[in-house]
Order: sequence, then C-alpha cells, then structure tokens
Amino acid sequence: MSRLRKEKLGRLRYILQEMGGTVIAFSGGVDSTFLLRVALEVMGDRAVAVTALSPTYPASEQEEARQLARELGARHILIHTLEVETSSFTNNPPDRCYHCKKELFTKLWQVAKKEGLEQVADGSNLDDLADYRPGREAARELKVRSPLQEAGLTKEDIRYLSREFGLSTWNKPALACLSSRFPYGTKITREKLFQVEKGEKILRSLGFQQFRLRHHGHLARIEVLPEQFPLLLETAQKVIEKLKKCGFLYVTMDLEGYRPGSMNETLVQGTEKHE
Repeated sequence: MSRLRKEKLGRLRYILQEMGGTVIAFSGGVDSTFLLRVALEVMGDRAVAVTALSPTYPASEQEEARQLARELGARHILIHTLEVETSSFTNNPPDRCYHCKKELFTKLWQVAKKEGLEQVADGSNLDDLADYRPGREAARELKVRSPLQEAGLTKEDIRYLSREFGLSTWNKPALACLSSRFPYGTKITREKLFQVEKGEKILRSLGFQQFRLRHHGHLARIEVLPEQFPLLLETAQKVIEKLKKCGFLYVTMDLEGYRPGSMNETLVQGTEKHE
C-alpha cells in the first residue's frame, strides 16, 4: 500500500472516530460497503447500516446488501422510501436525484434520532465532486457527512483498499438507481422500473458485467463495455427475444458502449455527467 493511501485511510479512521457514531446509507455497493467496514472497526455497534427499499433499487441488490451486512456483523435496518409516489420524482426533471436523496436522508435522520446517533453518512467519494449529482445539494441541506470524500479517497483508492481488506465488493460494477435509465422528462412508473430491472437481470445472466439498459419507451438501448460487443452480437437473438417478452418492441446496441450518465448528454452544455 502506498504512503498516500495509508495517510488517507488514517484520515478516514480519524474522521470516523471524531464522529462517534453514525447511521450509514448502505446500498451494498463498493463505497458504502468499504465505509461500513471501516466504521465498524472504529465505532463498533455505534455504526448502523440502513438500506432503503424502493422500486428504484433492484431486489437482487437488496438481498446482497442484507448478506454483506451479515458478513460484516453490522446492525442492519431496512426502511421504505416513497419517492416513487411524488411527482417531483416521477416527472423525472434534471434534478430528480435531489428529490430522491432528500427523501432518503430525511428517513435516515429519523432512524438516527431513534437510535440515539448524531450523524448520518453516505458513501460519496472524491471523484463524485466532479460529477453532476443534484443529490449532493440534499446532503448539504440535511447535513449528511461523506467521510470517504472528506478523507480524499477516490474510487480507485476504495477499490484497492477494499481488496486489501478482503471485501468481495472490491471489483463490483458501478451501480446506479434504476431511474437513471430514463431520459429526463419521461415519466417514471413502478411498471417501467420493473421492466428495466427485469431486462438488466437478463443481460447479467448472459455474462454482461458493466452495462446499462436505457429505457426509451418502446425501445431498449443497451450499453455494454466495448470489449463485450462481440458477446452482445453473439447473443443478439436471445437478447432480442427476451427483451421483447419484457415489453420492448425494439432493441438496439449503443455503438459508443457503456458510459456513466449517458442520459445527461441531453442537458445543456456545462453540466457534468453522473452515474
């Protein structure tokens, strides 16, 4: 481990020690799993993992979060968020993430108060500062801490340290809320979210790793890593058949391949991409 990474890890431990105890927004992804692991080391049972259950969060990821929390020996609380019942979210404006995160963080503070904890933390890292993430405004408003970011840890740092700690999530593909699969201005419904979830489950079962299924009404636009283009072409007929059973009429392959925040390409120039 490099000296710089040791310093960042030491800084993270110090930050967590100063916090004393916290509720952690736990999705089971690379960042929140690493944060929970270190927080448990520093805080013990004063670190409480909380996972929000919602149609925007795939059922498979919900189960994986449960399993990871058990493996880490963490106290794990499940809550339900209601963003899919509010028009500020379902109308899918460019600041959709703000409304979703505000709902999440409000619920997390309710848990924190009930548990006698004075902090709420998320797994945002240093790289996120360069992205277009309206949800960060909700974090600022509701005074949610981002210890990984405060310690100067990048995604690469977190993957490296996760591997050093023996965490199975060290090479887990980047995750994003299912609502990120829809063009801004397109109404989001439970049915459409389930359609995307089902479609992506099919792609995962065929061996695709980092990918997205973008929902354009009757059309499914598939983004996969360029090195997996051959696999998509080889399995094209199977993909088409299965996705049509999910309700899509047309199935296309995006020749630019997988890229974070491709839906943001429709926003005005000057905004940054986000996952």
